[in-house]
Amino acid sequence: MFIGGSIFLLAVGAILSFAIRDNINEVDLVEVGYILMGAGALGLIVSLIINGQNRERTVVERRDPPPPA
Repeated sequence: MFIGGSIFLLAVGAILSFAIRDNINEVDLVEVGYILMGAGALGLIVSLIINGQNRERTVVERRDPPPPA
């Protein structure tokens, strides 16, 4: 799950938790929204940790030639 998918889960979870006031038999939409927001937050944290570890660290040393005499 990448950062975009995590943000999507957070958004869908927030919509289900706070914006929809409908009842579906035996399904609590508020609870489903909270679960999706938790999964999105966890996925976002894991994605940022993995993304930070995959960066290659390279040091480039630049030496300019001496000025002409």
